[in-house]
Amino acid sequence: MTDLLHSPALLATGAAGAAALLVALVVAARRGAASRGEEARPGEAPAEAEAPAAKLGTALALPKKRDSILGAGLDKTRQGFVARLSGLVRGKQIDEALLTGLEEILFTADIGARTAERLLQRVRDRLARKELQRGSAVLAALKEEARLILQRTADAAAPFDFAKVEEIGRPFVLLTIGVNGVGKTTTIGKLGAKWSQAGKKVLFAAGDTFRAAAAEQLQIWAERAHAELVRGKEGTDPSSVVFDAVKKAAPRPDGGGCDVVIADTAGRLHTKSDLMQELQKVRRVIQKAQPDAPHETFLVLDATNGQNAIAQATLFKEAVAVTGIVLTKLDGTAKGGVVLGICEELGVPVRFVGVGEKIDDLRAFDPEEFVSALFDEAIAAAEDAERA
Repeated sequence: MTDLLHSPALLATGAAGAAALLVALVVAARRGAASRGEEARPGEAPAEAEAPAAKLGTALALPKKRDSILGAGLDKTRQGFVARLSGLVRGKQIDEALLTGLEEILFTADIGARTAERLLQRVRDRLARKELQRGSAVLAALKEEARLILQRTADAAAPFDFAKVEEIGRPFVLLTIGVNGVGKTTTIGKLGAKWSQAGKKVLFAAGDTFRAAAAEQLQIWAERAHAELVRGKEGTDPSSVVFDAVKKAAPRPDGGGCDVVIADTAGRLHTKSDLMQELQKVRRVIQKAQPDAPHETFLVLDATNGQNAIAQATLFKEAVAVTGIVLTKLDGTAKGGVVLGICEELGVPVRFVGVGEKIDDLRAFDPEEFVSALFDEAIAAAEDAERA
């Protein structure tokens, strides 16, 4: 508030202009909160401003700025099952008969059977208590339950941020796993670039030694991300490559070493060895190089695979201690609701989502931002229709 009161633009308006501007801000805050079907929260930033919101006495704070890149990346999902939900409830009588259509949409939305049943039960319970009188209220109930699913999983896990390397010590080791074609190499490159931009020395370990193209692609990303690369000959034991990388990154008396090691792994083997056994071996060998590593193990999944991604995640989790999910290609599919199924059925938090090809299009996952990007437009449209 102090910054606002002392800004040149506000001072230039005079007392009357200042009062008018403050009133306009409060009105905008109320309208923004109403369009989302929720109250704005104190301390949230305005949708159109970069600066933190100021408290206007006891008035509502300005709404939080929406992540426009995430919103654009979820456009196909909004046009998919969210649009179907909106069309189902808009202008309809909210009763038991509506549940049949709601059930069909949820169970065909690639969110997983368990998640679909939970969302449906939420609506049933509130309908029984006569809390849902309008279509917008049904959508708001689904949004809140989706947020709770995502938030509960996020809260159960230790938070992840790029400053964590300072707490762990050097090097911080991140193991990435997943089948071929899901975007592991691109994810490694983007994560490495973020750490490099934060002033960290990054090293990539080309642990997918069964595909020559994998190491070549990682070399390109290492150059883009200003990272070092450790690779071996094609067919080399992947564990030995990762071991060498972790050892090379260790601190040295001359000040050498790296802050972060990101290890790639195979998504398919050209031998008779079992992939999951190979990944378990990689973890064991990493621990020989550094006993407390890997500090994080990210499973990379392709959102376009829908419920198949949930099945993949289940298999990997059974074999390896997965600490986080990176969901790629979210901008290219209407199956973005798979995020809900992953969190509900596996209990593993989504750490990042990919919504484009640029480095900045790998977004840290925020449950509230995600459900708002999915549901807010549909809720606002339903409210407008109800007022008309």
